[in-house]
Amino acid sequence: MPAFPAFPAFPVFPILLMVALALPSNAVLAATDKPRPNILLIVADDLGFSDLGSYGGDIHTPSLDDLARQGVQMTNMYATPTCSVTRSMLMSGTDNHLVGLGTMAEALQPFQRGKPGYEGYLNQQSYSIAELLQVGGYRTLMVGKWHLGLEIGQGPDARGFAQSFSLLEGGATHFKPASVDPARIEQVHYRENGKAVQVPDDFYSTDFYTDKLLSYLRRSNTDQQPFFAYAAYTSPHWPLQAPQEYLDKYRGRFDQGYDSVRVARIGRMKALGLIAAEQIPALPLPVSQQLPGWQQLTPAQRKVEARKMEIYAAMVDNLDHNIGRLVAYLRESGQYDNTLIVFISDNGAAGENHTAFYPPGPRTDNSYANLGKPGSQIDYGLRWAEVSAAPFRLFKGTTAEGGISVPAIVKLPKSLPHRALENRVERGVARVDDLAPTFLEVAGIATPQAPDKHPITGRSMLPMLTGIGKASVRNSLAGELFGNAYYREGNLKLLGMRPQVGLGQAAQKPVWQLFDLSVDRGEINDLAQAQPQTVERLKQAWLRYAHEVGVVFPGS
Repeated sequence: MPAFPAFPAFPVFPILLMVALALPSNAVLAATDKPRPNILLIVADDLGFSDLGSYGGDIHTPSLDDLARQGVQMTNMYATPTCSVTRSMLMSGTDNHLVGLGTMAEALQPFQRGKPGYEGYLNQQSYSIAELLQVGGYRTLMVGKWHLGLEIGQGPDARGFAQSFSLLEGGATHFKPASVDPARIEQVHYRENGKAVQVPDDFYSTDFYTDKLLSYLRRSNTDQQPFFAYAAYTSPHWPLQAPQEYLDKYRGRFDQGYDSVRVARIGRMKALGLIAAEQIPALPLPVSQQLPGWQQLTPAQRKVEARKMEIYAAMVDNLDHNIGRLVAYLRESGQYDNTLIVFISDNGAAGENHTAFYPPGPRTDNSYANLGKPGSQIDYGLRWAEVSAAPFRLFKGTTAEGGISVPAIVKLPKSLPHRALENRVERGVARVDDLAPTFLEVAGIATPQAPDKHPITGRSMLPMLTGIGKASVRNSLAGELFGNAYYREGNLKLLGMRPQVGLGQAAQKPVWQLFDLSVDRGEINDLAQAQPQTVERLKQAWLRYAHEVGVVFPGS
C-alpha cells in the first residue's frame, strides 16, 4: 500500500432521456390514498455550527428555531470542507471524487486536470436527484447558487430542474453587480432556465431568491404533482452585505469580543443538550502578530471587528426571515403538513481572507461607514469564524470538525409515521450524500441501477429520522480535499491535515492525528502516539477508500 503522498500548496440530458437513467420498471412505487410528500431543501452558504439560536447562537433566528422545535435537530451531520464539493455529493448521493468535483474547479491542479472525477462540474457519470425526482413525477424547482458547472449543458436546467434561477459561480456580491469597473466578485453569471438574465436594480440575493422560488411554487400549485424545491442561498457567504433595514439591528451586540461570545455560545449549547457537559470544546488558535486576540486589538480595530460580526449576524437574520416566508407560504397553501423540510449548511464557517483571490475593484468602498452596503467587500476573518464554528476546531477548507460538521434541521411530513419529534436532538451520524437516497425513499422511488452511472452510495436517513425501522448506521466515513483527509470509524476519527492549512505556507505532508469524538469533538487530545496500531489500521482503510474513489495524487 503506498504511503500518503506529498501535496503542493493549494489555494484555498435533459430528463427526457429516461433510458439513460435506466430506472427500474417499479421506480415509482404504488400510489396510496395520501399524496406524496413535497420536499424543500434549504442550503445556507458558509453558516457555522453555532450561529442559529437553536444551536446556541445569539442571532435572531425564530423561523429555523421553530422548525428545530417541531422536528429533528442533528448534531453529527457532515458536509465536505467546501461548497461545490458538498453540492456534488448532495446532488448525486455519492462521493465527490467520482462525480466531477474531486476538488473545486477553481482549485484544480495541473496533475489533476483531465483525470476522471476531476472535471470541475457534475459529470454525466453521476445521478442527479432532480432528474430522478422529475422522472418520478415531481415538479423540480431551484433558485440560488449552482456551482456545479459553468458551461451550456452543465447548469440546473440540464440536470433535471424544470424551473431554475441560478448563480453559476460559487460566490457573488449580494447586491446587483456594478456595470462599470466591476470587481472580480461582481463578474458573475445569472441564468433563468438556462438563459442569461440580468438581476433588477433592487436585487438583494436572499430576498430575490425567495421571491423567485415563491413565484415558481405559486405558478405550479394548480396541478396535483408534489414538488422538489431547492433553495440554495448564498448567505452568509462573503462579501458581508445586508439590506439597510438590518444593518443596525446588532449594533453593540459583539463589542465584548471573540472569546466572550464563543464561551457564551458553548454554554448555551450545553444547556440545550446539544453537547454533553463532559465534551471538550476546541481551543482558539494561538495569539500571534498575524492573528491577534481581542485584547491585542486597538479600540479602533475592535470597532471594525465588531462591525463585521454585526453585519454577518444581519445576514443570518435576513436569511431566517426569508426561510420564514417560505414556511408561511406552505402553511397558507395547506402544504406545510405534507412537506419534508431539510435545512443544512454546505460547510463550516469561512475564515479565509477572500481578497487573496478576489481583489477589490477600483470602486470598492470599504470605509467604516459603508461596511455591509453596496460596494463594500469584507469578510469576518479567522477569529469570528472560530466563534461560528464553536465548539469545534478550525473551519471551512479543512477536514477538522469545524470544517465539516454543520447544523442540520429536518421537519418531517405528517404523512410519514414517526415517533414524537418535538425538540428532538439526533446524535446519529449522517452526511450530505445521505440526502438523495432519503428523498428517494420519501418519494417512493426505487434507487436506480444504471451501468453507466456511479451508484448512489449514501444511505437513507429516514429510519433514523422517524425512529421507525432499523436505522442504517454510518459506522465509517471518509473524505479528502486539498490533501487534507479524514476517516471516521464509530467515534474514532483519524485526521490527516497539512499543518497550518489556511494560515500561511502549508507543509507538504499531512500530520496524522487520532481523536475520540465521543468526548473530544474539539479535537484537543491527540491519541496517535498512544495508539499507533489504530492509526495505521485507519490509515490503511483511508488509503483503500482513496483508491476506490480515485483520489488523484501528484504523479498518479
